[in-house]
Amino acid sequence: MNDLLQLAVNAHGGLKRWNEITAITVAASLTGAIWFVKSQGDYLKDVVMTVDTTKERLVTDFPGQDKRFIFEPQRLIMERNDGTLIQERQDPEEIFVGQLRETPWDDLQVAYFQGEALWTYLNTPFLYTRPGFVTEEIAPIQVDGEQWRRLKITFPESIKSHTREQISCFGPDGLLRRHDYTVDILGGATGLNYASEYRDVDGIIFPTKRRIYAYEGDYQLVPEPLLVKIDMGEITVR
Repeated sequence: MNDLLQLAVNAHGGLKRWNEITAITVAASLTGAIWFVKSQGDYLKDVVMTVDTTKERLVTDFPGQDKRFIFEPQRLIMERNDGTLIQERQDPEEIFVGQLRETPWDDLQVAYFQGEALWTYLNTPFLYTRPGFVTEEIAPIQVDGEQWRRLKITFPESIKSHTREQISCFGPDGLLRRHDYTVDILGGATGLNYASEYRDVDGIIFPTKRRIYAYEGDYQLVPEPLLVKIDMGEITVR
């Protein structure tokens, strides 16, 4: 583990504490322009997500609705609360091939994008210590008078995320400030994912607010529209 990743892991609660948990449950609201572009509006406005920290799996419950999503990299399920299957899709990433920016998404495409995104976000930065991940500290940047150290991460083929090469920016305290990437299933659309309003949940430090914008050129923020807005309420770990 390089020096920057060690700093980040320690700042977010430490690897020893992280290895003691197996799941994170988060009540959250996921809104923003991207869902309207994809004709899904406030589909994920009030959900409860349970993230597996030992493997790539995310379960999304919809309070008051008789349905849930189960995301795994090679399989998506939409089922009723009693486990009755509603829809299933194998190799779900394939259905995004050839889509345009305005192409509407169905329920399981929402589930796939949400799953690969939130599983990555909620496991960061501990995720980067797993076998197969390659990390390298690159040149820092100055943002609003603060130096952000940057970690370039190459994801293994076995993990489904926005794209294989991503950058996490950490402040002097080691906490994540911003996560930079492109999104393969959106044709390489850009993302600057700002993390803030940290909370200590049983020894793990989570950002409870994320705001995601597009960028142009050398990570120059495009202020409008706000692509994705994530607000987290109750968080528990076990």
